[in-house]
Amino acid sequence: MTSTLAHRSMAAVWHPCTPMQRHEAAPPLAIDRASGPWLYDTDGRRYLDGISSWWVNLFGHGHPHIRAALADQLERLDHILLAGCTHAPVVELSERLAALTGLGHASYASDGASATEIALKMSAHYWRNLGRPEKNRFVGLAGGYHGETVGALSVTDVEIFRSAYAPLTRLSATVPSPDARHALPGESAADVALRAAAALEDWLQAHHQETAALIVEPLIQCAAGMVMYDAVYLRQARQLCDRYQVHLVVDEIATGFGRTGRLFAHQQASITPDFICLSKGLTGGTLPLSVVLTTDTVYQAFYGTDAARAFLHSHSYTGNPLACRAALATLDLFAQRDALTTNQAMAAQISAAFAPLNTHPRVRHARHLGMVWAWDIDTDLPDFAQRYHHAALRHGLLLRPIGRTLYCMPPYVLDAPAIAHLGRASLAALEDCLQQEAALRQRTEAA
Repeated sequence: MTSTLAHRSMAAVWHPCTPMQRHEAAPPLAIDRASGPWLYDTDGRRYLDGISSWWVNLFGHGHPHIRAALADQLERLDHILLAGCTHAPVVELSERLAALTGLGHASYASDGASATEIALKMSAHYWRNLGRPEKNRFVGLAGGYHGETVGALSVTDVEIFRSAYAPLTRLSATVPSPDARHALPGESAADVALRAAAALEDWLQAHHQETAALIVEPLIQCAAGMVMYDAVYLRQARQLCDRYQVHLVVDEIATGFGRTGRLFAHQQASITPDFICLSKGLTGGTLPLSVVLTTDTVYQAFYGTDAARAFLHSHSYTGNPLACRAALATLDLFAQRDALTTNQAMAAQISAAFAPLNTHPRVRHARHLGMVWAWDIDTDLPDFAQRYHHAALRHGLLLRPIGRTLYCMPPYVLDAPAIAHLGRASLAALEDCLQQEAALRQRTEAA
């Protein structure tokens, strides 16, 4: 059955971020069902979901509390347009997010890239409404990733995503990343962050007059290879944005909802941004939903009766009741499970299971923050990511490295056997890849 479904998929489905010809040698994994942290293919084999299905699944697949909330909501209201109408789930979700973040106005979309689009458009439109239309450009961090729609690509600095579509975008400026791996001898992660902040200050001093906003992924630049940096950078960025009248947008699409140890990553720096972009874990991995939260100051700049002054961005499923209800149920689980505290104990157990990987002679820059782990692998394999992915599947584990960076971002529901499996399988898959590398080297030398 796996082969049949996989080949039907290859004929009919254009899979994302995939050179489709690769599937001729390695058909897509055909998943039939899921429960908790486990995925089951159509042949009954199971795989630990070590990346939370692209960082979205927080409390395991098919969680009964979220399922019950969705079933109840489906009996009440499946969808209604949000233009001129409202409903209880979107109001309650907006209120709860405001209480959690201090930003009291929520604009909804369907996915992370669309949230980025909203934040960028809202920032530029804010300055236009204030009579400063020249402030319409943006700056981000080197290696930053904020989505793949055209506007989001303009502030994304991952070459493989950006280069093909560069003619369609107005590419934004980048400033140095505070990547802790850039530390010079004797430097700490905080030193690197301060050095990067000084470069940001130089850039803003020269360009603040035309700059609407700085956009950053707080503490972890995920698509750049799980780049981690010190919170002092965020504190410095907040001060500089205030000084130069530039908005601070924090992209918490991947880092939000407990991934870094706090509910939201920017809270570790004790700052309040002008915009927060949320998605991925927002609905616990059940339905697509994103939201941008902003300040009273920004909201008031759009308040009035003139349509040209209003914020003009929507789609048909904006603030869908089912998706909002799933998000409310997900927030319930954080409180019911005391998830942030529980995650601390779980993270310690997972780190212990990863100890052999951390000390492996081919691992560089082993790093960990909250419920995210990453390792740079010293390998000559140009296709390491693909080889590791398939090796991990053979060991019953779903992981997808970013280039030569192996990472793990699991759901918050791993028990002791699952944690032990995660540690064993991740190491075994690496050893498989290194054996393949040695065999290839021997064949090359023999030739």
